[in-house]
Amino acid sequence: MMGFKERVFSPFPPDVSLEELVPKDHFYRRLEERTDHSFVREMVAPLYAGGGRPSVDPVVFFKLQLVMFFDDLRSERQLMRVVADRLSLRWYLGYDLFAGGPLTG
Repeated sequence: MMGFKERVFSPFPPDVSLEELVPKDHFYRRLEERTDHSFVREMVAPLYAGGGRPSVDPVVFFKLQLVMFFDDLRSERQLMRVVADRLSLRWYLGYDLFAGGPLTG
């Protein structure tokens, strides 16, 4: 008898996090452990105005550029599609499953 998979999606339980879903030996986990991006904010601080709406975190923007390089992506649109789709990249950027941020505006 042929089975049929019904597409039903339940909300995640509150105790599920990307910390558990992304494998411990994943490339972006290893990259995060081995790199220090603290220089980014200091380097770009003079370029930001003192007031106005807050920007995307410069470290997140820098990490997005690294993702473009490592995943050989050719456009920012392609980058945003990939980041929205991959749990490991959400983890690397510091956004959980339900965060807005650079993924949704």
